[in-house]
Amino acid sequence: MATTATVKKTKTPAKPRKAVAKKTSPIAPSNPMMPPREEIERLARVYWAQRGYVDGFAEQDWLRAEQELLQMAS
Repeated sequence: MATTATVKKTKTPAKPRKAVAKKTSPIAPSNPMMPPREEIERLARVYWAQRGYVDGFAEQDWLRAEQELLQMAS
């Protein structure tokens, strides 16, 4: 009498899926209510000129321009 040995198969771990990056246009804003980047930049440069082209306030100028344009749009 021959015995048949059963071989237990082990599961191999699943391979992780590759993350698929969303394709977005560099020109299109991520938020549809957000003003265009070029417009924010233009207004921020106006604020920089009003200050006498003093460096060190670029972020503040950008945020101020962004806020003002958002308020004008709403």
